[in-house]
Amino acid sequence: MKFRAKLVDAACLNNFTRVSNMIAKLAKTCTLRISPDKLNFILSDKVANGGVSMWCELEQENFFSEFQMEGVSAENNAIYLELTSENLSRALKTAQNARVLKIKLTNKHFPCLTVSIELLSVSSSSRVVTHDIPVKVIPRKLWKDLQEPTVPDADVSIYLPVLKTMKSIVEKMKNISNHLIIEANLNGELNLKIETELVCVTTHFKDLGNPPLGKFPAGLCFAFDKLFQMAYHTERCRNPTYGIGELRDFGLDPKRP
Repeated sequence: MKFRAKLVDAACLNNFTRVSNMIAKLAKTCTLRISPDKLNFILSDKVANGGVSMWCELEQENFFSEFQMEGVSAENNAIYLELTSENLSRALKTAQNARVLKIKLTNKHFPCLTVSIELLSVSSSSRVVTHDIPVKVIPRKLWKDLQEPTVPDADVSIYLPVLKTMKSIVEKMKNISNHLIIEANLNGELNLKIETELVCVTTHFKDLGNPPLGKFPAGLCFAFDKLFQMAYHTERCRNPTYGIGELRDFGLDPKRP
């Protein structure tokens, strides 16, 4: 197995760092999947137990000026690595104003993801900072548990309000309840609601618009656990063009405890 990549564009480095920071906020460990065309950060904790499940996909050509890899075999041309999310995030924090960032899979008595950062000093000479991030190579027999999730067709799809606005509202709501009820319909209406024994609070958004789907139910209502996780997601999405929320009816009780 071989992997090396080079990143020289400042905007690409900034975006790559933001992705790493987001993942470090969500989970202690993550899986990095390396394939010829893409990098994937995978979180596969059990949502039912309060964990986070996520599939983050980066097209390598949108980030790296050089990218070379060889997987475990020609038939299975991929590499799966488990690493501590914070280690990668911490390494990339030192890459601000870097001229060049290089990432390489190495073996230094144990498998490592070596991050080399070329920085400019005050005298205009360069210096290199190197971070060796320990990784665990995931064997082929376990790959089946780390595949891209199958997402069913949505019953309601709606354009989201400004994410900073959603974050502000969710941050306030989480002080009252850890459970959020999301209501949406095909008239471009979205409600964020919390209910306790003492209070019921609802925030209404109208005229959001709906991406075209088909003939679906007029509206759906869902419960969202771990409200702080929703706040994290909205906080880390910087300057998006727009956001889309999709809801699928699995017969859940929106007022479940």
